Amino acid sequence: MDIEQPLNFRLAREAFRWDGVAHQPYKQDGEAPFKDISRQVLFHEDALACELRYFEMDKDGYSTLERHEHAHAVMILRGHGQCMVGEEIRDVKQFDLITIPGWTWHQFRANAGEAFGFLCMVNATRDRPVLPTAEELAAMRANPAVAAFLGS
Repeated sequence: MDIEQPLNFRLAREAFRWDGVAHQPYKQDGEAPFKDISRQVLFHEDALACELRYFEMDKDGYSTLERHEHAHAVMILRGHGQCMVGEEIRDVKQFDLITIPGWTWHQFRANAGEAFGFLCMVNATRDRPVLPTAEELAAMRANPAVAAFLGS
């Protein structure tokens, strides 16, 4: 994937948009289960081997429940919601920082009745996410807190 070299300044605009940054779908439809979420790649630098992305969910949206080899860091920029990291569920709010270790199940949910957005720093080259099998999902749901978070 060719990514243009970023501008030195990308001015913020209304509604959590930035100059020169494409507002894109989160993933390809049908690739994985998610709801009402978009992404913007704010920064990509091969020399640093990293990417800074902004994800935003509409009210009641959620990211894919997934895990992968690469670790990443997430900072909440907009709204309130919840996140699951491993079997731990936390309410999160603006400026909270979440570290997700490699191979750890995780998901973010905009379940506080408002839009929910976060920055995500990842490796520029990274492995593809893995979705849970039916057996792994059943094992996760054995934890009542995780079952409540995931819903039906």
